[in-house]
Amino acid sequence: MNDVRRPRAVWTLVLAPLGVFLTSLDIVVVATALPVLRVELNASLADLEWTINAYNLVFACLMLSGAALGDRFGRRRMFVAGLTVFSLASAAAAMSSNAEALIVARVVQGVGAAVILPLTLVLIIEAFPEGKRGAAIGIWGAVAGLGVAAGPVVGGAITEGLSWQWIFWVNVPVGLAAAGLSTFLLRESRGPRPQLDLVGLVLAGVGVFALTWAPVRAPLVGWGSVEVIGALVAGVVFLGAFLWWEARTPYPMVPLHYFRARGFATSNVVAFLQQISLIGSLFIIAQLFQVGMGYSPWEAGLRILVWNGTLMLTAPLAGALADRFGNRPFMALGMVMQAVGLAWLAAVVEPGVSYVSLVAPLIVAGVGISAVMPTVANAVTASVPLEDTGVAAGVNSALRELGSVFGVAIIALVFAGQGGYSSPGAFIDGFVPAMWAAAGIALVGVLPAVLSPSRVTPGVSAPVRERVLS
Repeated sequence: MNDVRRPRAVWTLVLAPLGVFLTSLDIVVVATALPVLRVELNASLADLEWTINAYNLVFACLMLSGAALGDRFGRRRMFVAGLTVFSLASAAAAMSSNAEALIVARVVQGVGAAVILPLTLVLIIEAFPEGKRGAAIGIWGAVAGLGVAAGPVVGGAITEGLSWQWIFWVNVPVGLAAAGLSTFLLRESRGPRPQLDLVGLVLAGVGVFALTWAPVRAPLVGWGSVEVIGALVAGVVFLGAFLWWEARTPYPMVPLHYFRARGFATSNVVAFLQQISLIGSLFIIAQLFQVGMGYSPWEAGLRILVWNGTLMLTAPLAGALADRFGNRPFMALGMVMQAVGLAWLAAVVEPGVSYVSLVAPLIVAGVGISAVMPTVANAVTASVPLEDTGVAAGVNSALRELGSVFGVAIIALVFAGQGGYSSPGAFIDGFVPAMWAAAGIALVGVLPAVLSPSRVTPGVSAPVRERVLS
């Protein structure tokens, strides 16, 4: 039996991380191309934000739906479908002739990514026994880090050496090849629920969309506008209705009693706060090297690598050590290091600053980020029964992407309040307070990390399972 499972486990550890690599890459691959897009597509600051937020917004809204569809119709089948949609949308993005068309293509990319990402974690968890899961999740986190790390480099190299369109064309053959191989080499599985919670899907999707719409629009229309306040209120109302429905439906999309588990609740809060700080700071750091320091896209991508490249080295080690020492030490210390590194960066950046002065704070922040990512995923999925890891991965992924949207909006808001693009000095005037804000958000994340249990025990099986078995 083990001999039969071993090749599938190996292929799972290749194809599932490849899926997370593609979706992670496209969160940030646009970052170093932003100045070029601003010129070639005549894009405004709002347009630039939308090239990132359109993807993240749909990504966040549909993450729970992607996990639920995988549980109901087959995780391998939906993983393949997500890869196909993502690849075709990437082709459409490459053929965009204006900012509006690019944003629409990014929306469809987000639909495919929302199906892919939560299922990558579930496929890995199912393929490996408990004692080896932490190391496998560490590799998953490292590949996600590789996507984040490679994004600015790939984006910069392709934008400078070819054209910005090729940052999307490269997804097409890789995504379609991964879809074809997954069809034949991955094992099919489903979740425990015999029915799809359609009402829950709609309520959660609308609620998360409204909550993400507010920070996306706030930099343009203001946080005090009727549109933003109305979106926030609508989001709270729909998510409240979602919780009310989930507590009463026979087959809930998200069993609410999981949130009573300390490991599940605290690690999800850590993930949300870390992502606000991480993606918000990436949005502005990628532009610092070009607008504030005068580097080309390729040169900027290489210089960012010392920051997010640490994910490839630290994440597998942190995941493996967490199996032995628990998740809490790595989450807490990682959030402290992320906050310290970003604060250090804010303290040293000034007009005329040299790149050498930025290397140490970037490494400190990067190592911290790398320690948190796999241990949060491990803590979240270990807090629920094995059959519900899809639900856990969906909740965690949705909160991460919601954090991404809030991160860009918050950091852009702080930046715009103090600086601008008129000169390198004006850019740095806005960069410094924006980076202090990112550091402060990471520091807040230390508290839930400290409050999390060092080791988690899976919760009791969901009531839905008991009903199915009876």
